[in-house]
Amino acid sequence: MVSPDTIRTAVGVLGNAIALVLFLSPVPTFFRIWKKGSVEQFSPIPYIATLLNCMFWVLYGLPIVHPHSVLVVTINGAGMLIEISYILLFLLYSQGRTRLQVFLMFVASLISVGIIGSLVITLAHTHERRSMIVGIICVVLCIIMYASPLSVMKMVIQTKSVEYMPLFLSLAAFFNGVCWTAYALIRFDPYIIIPNGLGVMLATAQLLLYAIYYKSTKRQIEARRNKEEMGLAEVVVMKENGTNKVGAMGVTNGR
Repeated sequence: MVSPDTIRTAVGVLGNAIALVLFLSPVPTFFRIWKKGSVEQFSPIPYIATLLNCMFWVLYGLPIVHPHSVLVVTINGAGMLIEISYILLFLLYSQGRTRLQVFLMFVASLISVGIIGSLVITLAHTHERRSMIVGIICVVLCIIMYASPLSVMKMVIQTKSVEYMPLFLSLAAFFNGVCWTAYALIRFDPYIIIPNGLGVMLATAQLLLYAIYYKSTKRQIEARRNKEEMGLAEVVVMKENGTNKVGAMGVTNGR
């Protein structure tokens, strides 16, 4: 008979795979940013929140804080590196005030993790106490990470468009939350259950919004494309008319 620990490990490995997909799901978004040379209306908040979340989960999973948490450390360590690369791209293709805000949030995240980690390891002298302190912080940050798309969801409702709420990110967040909730239920861990359970609900809300506004988004994109094509056609006609006038003037002067 398969032991609960074996099942938990298997679910954890699956959770790592899904979480990796979650971390990589913004790749199409950043390919678009790179291609256009602009961050457009994409928000940096989800990536800053995810980075901060990953760094604290790495701290939580360290043997000196919460032993036997290799799966937690590996996936969040990978996520940390991936999110840093996204933020660097955001800094590269943003401008002015937005770039400064992203930079300050990035630096503040690094400093906060360093300070809190040092204080916890120095002042809390047992694994239980360290796990509790860092675990509570992780719960709060994980909730913020899952709630960070709320601003985007508000924009979706206002504009009736899901163009700037990537579907892959919402799907990955949903399956990631389901998997890690199951992982924490096998051997009860409230620090993992609470944020991931909430994450499932928020991701479900995003998917519902996507289903509601998908058709209206397609109509808006099509209308914008047609408007751009019409504008281009008008420019071409104006240029052709200008060429004809110049030609006519040349003939008159020749006479």
